[in-house]
Amino acid sequence: MRIRAFQGLRPKPENAATVASLPYDVVNTEEARELASGNPHSFLRVVRAEIDLPAGTDPYDASVYAQAKQNLASLEADGVIERESEPCIYIYQQKMGDHVQRGVVAVCHIEDYENNLIKKHEKTRQAKEDDRTRLNATLRAHPGPVFLTYKNDAKITALMDAVTAGEPLSDFIAPDGVGHTVWRIPGGADFVKAFESVPVFYVADGHHRSASAARVGKELREANPNHTGNEDYNWFLNVIFPDNELKVLPYNRLVLNLNGKTNEEFLSELKNVVPVTEGNVDPSPDAIGKVSMYFDGKWYGLDLTGLAASDPISELDVSKLQDYILQPLLGIDDPRTSNDIEFIGGIRGTGELTKRVDKGDGPVAFSMYHVTCDQLMAIADADQIMPPKSTWFEPKLRSGLFVNTF
Repeated sequence: MRIRAFQGLRPKPENAATVASLPYDVVNTEEARELASGNPHSFLRVVRAEIDLPAGTDPYDASVYAQAKQNLASLEADGVIERESEPCIYIYQQKMGDHVQRGVVAVCHIEDYENNLIKKHEKTRQAKEDDRTRLNATLRAHPGPVFLTYKNDAKITALMDAVTAGEPLSDFIAPDGVGHTVWRIPGGADFVKAFESVPVFYVADGHHRSASAARVGKELREANPNHTGNEDYNWFLNVIFPDNELKVLPYNRLVLNLNGKTNEEFLSELKNVVPVTEGNVDPSPDAIGKVSMYFDGKWYGLDLTGLAASDPISELDVSKLQDYILQPLLGIDDPRTSNDIEFIGGIRGTGELTKRVDKGDGPVAFSMYHVTCDQLMAIADADQIMPPKSTWFEPKLRSGLFVNTF
C-alpha cells in the first residue's frame, strides 16, 4: 500500500487538548454547541460550524461551510494551530481504560480507494457524503481522518514500538477519560517502505469521509489539465491501525413492538426458531452465535449457531437475528428504514437496554456479540456490504489533531 508523509496543520502541543474534538458524526448540533461552549479553539467549530450561527440554521446551508473556512483560518492566524515545518508521519495512540491502540497517521492515494485496494463494507448516505464533500472542497482540507485497518504486520509494529518508546509531541486526557498521545516522525521513510508489503487496507470507520475525499480529488483532477497524480489533492488523511489492536463494540437492538403478538405468543414462536435459555444469562454474550435478550423483566440466552448461513454476510449474528427473528416474527422487513427498531451503540452498555425496555420504550431488546475484524475483512474482501449498524469502533478518532490541506 502507498502511504505518504504530509506537511499539514496541527495544534501547537500546548493547544492539543482544547483543539481536539469528537468527530462530526457522533454528536448532533446541540451536543456540539454544548461541548464547544466556552472553548473558542474547539475543532467542532470547523467540523460542525453551524454551532457558530443562529439556532435553527440548516447545517447544509452555504453559510455553514463559509463559517467553517473562516474558523479554520482563524485558528491558524491566531497561532492555535500551525503548519508543520516539513512532511511528517505520526503515531497516534489512544487509551480507553485498559485498552490501548496505536495507528500510523499518513495520507493515502485516492486511486487506491477507487481501485478497491482500500476496501469498504458500508454504503454511504448521499446527504452526508455530499455534506463532507462540500466541506472538504471549501476548506481545501481534510479536517478529520479516516479510520483504516490492516492485517497486523510485525515489521510495522516494531517500528511503532521504537517510536512510542520516545518522547511524544503531545499527550492529554480528553473529558471523556480517553487518553490521546501523538509522536512525530519527520519524513517517515521507514513506515512508507514497510507499508509497501501490506496488500490492502480496510475502512473500519469513516466511509463518508473517505468517499468525499475521493470525490473532491476526482473533481480537482478532472479540472486540472496538467494533472500528474502527485498533487496534494490526490492524497487523503487516515489513521491506520493493525487489526489486532482494535476494539470493536456491538450494535444492540431495541424493538418497539411485538408485531401484534402477546408476550406468550412471541416467546413460544421464538423457541420454535432457536434454543432459548433462562436463568444465569449474562447480558453481554461471550461468543459469536450467542445473543442475550431482555424481555418481560429478565434476560434470556439465544443460540444462533445452528441457523443456516451461506456467505460472510448471512453468517453474521446481526444477519441471523434479522433473517430468522426480526423479519419473520416481528415484521421488521428492512432495518434501514423500519420505524419499529432502534440501534443502540455498545458503548452505552447493556444497562441502557434494560432501562429502555423497563420504561416502556419497547418490549424486547437484543444484546449482541461484536463483529470481529476477521468478519469485517472477509465481507470487504467479498465486495459485500455489512448490514446496517453492525459495528461500533471505540475510542473514536479526535478531529483537529491533524489536518491535511491541498
